Amino acid sequence: MTTIDAADHKTPVIVTGLSGAGMSSVLKTLEDMGYEVFDNFPMVLLDALIAESHKDGMPVAIGIDSRTRGFDPDILLTTTERLKARLVFLVCDDTVLQKRFTETRRRHPVAKDRPISAGIKKEQEWLHPLRAGADMVVDTTDLSIHDLRHLLEKQFSVARSDRLIVTVMSFGFRFGVPRDADLVMDVRFLSNPHWIKTLRPMTGLDADVGAYVSGDPDFEVFLNNFKTMLQPLLPRYTHEGKSYLTIAIGCTGGRHRSVYTSEQLMKWFQGLGYTTGIIHRDIARTPGVQV
Repeated sequence: MTTIDAADHKTPVIVTGLSGAGMSSVLKTLEDMGYEVFDNFPMVLLDALIAESHKDGMPVAIGIDSRTRGFDPDILLTTTERLKARLVFLVCDDTVLQKRFTETRRRHPVAKDRPISAGIKKEQEWLHPLRAGADMVVDTTDLSIHDLRHLLEKQFSVARSDRLIVTVMSFGFRFGVPRDADLVMDVRFLSNPHWIKTLRPMTGLDADVGAYVSGDPDFEVFLNNFKTMLQPLLPRYTHEGKSYLTIAIGCTGGRHRSVYTSEQLMKWFQGLGYTTGIIHRDIARTPGVQV
C-alpha cells in the first residue's frame, strides 16, 4: 500500500492477479490517488513506459493479467524484479469469482470452451509463481470498496520507510478466517458482550462494549502477553525483507471482542512508530446466534 514522496515517484506499481478479483477497482483507486494508470498494458512495452515515468517523475500503476498480449507469469516476475517495481497480486474466493463471471456473463479469459470453474483453477495454477513472488497479496473476497480504498491508501499514500506496514483486521470466525492474514489470534475466550442485551446492538467501537471487554479479568494479561510475543518478531520480519504484516483478530461474529482488541493493538503499533491500518471486516454484519 504508498503518500508518494519524491523518492517514491520512480517506483512503479504493477497490479496483477486472478481474473475477476478486482483489478479495475484497484486501478481506479490508484488513479484517484494520483497515479497514471495503464490497464491491460502490453508486456513488451513495459521497459519503455517505466523509463518514461522515471523522466517525468509521474507515479504509474500498470494492470497486467492473463488478458494481456504476450502474458507470461515468469517473465512478468523477472521483469518486475529487474525494473524494481512493486508487485501487487489480487486473489479472491473461487465461489465469489464464479458468481461474478456468471452474473456479468463474461467469459473467463482462461476457460475458453470449458466451465468457468475450470478456468479459475487453471489460472490459479498458472499464476502461482506471481503470487509467491508478489510484494503484496490482497484478498478481495470480503473487502468492500471502502475497505479496499482504505487498504490501498495506507499502503500507497504514506511516505515509505524500511519499517513494516502493519494492518490489524478484526473478523468473525463464523464467516471464515481471512486468507491473507500472516498471524491469527482467537479472542473467543473473552467474555462475550453479545449476551448482554444492551450491548448486543453495539460494536467494539462503542465505549460501553470496550469497558465490558477490557473488564474481563484475563483481557489485560492476554493483551500484554500478546504484545510481548509480537515485539521481538517485528524487527525480524523487517530483517527478512517483509514489507507488510497483517494480524487478524477473531471472535465469533466479528463485531465486539475482536473489534475492541484490534483497536487496542492498532494504538500500540502506532505508539511503536509503525504505519498502521485497521479493517473491521465483519462489523457491519447483522448480529446473529453466537456460541
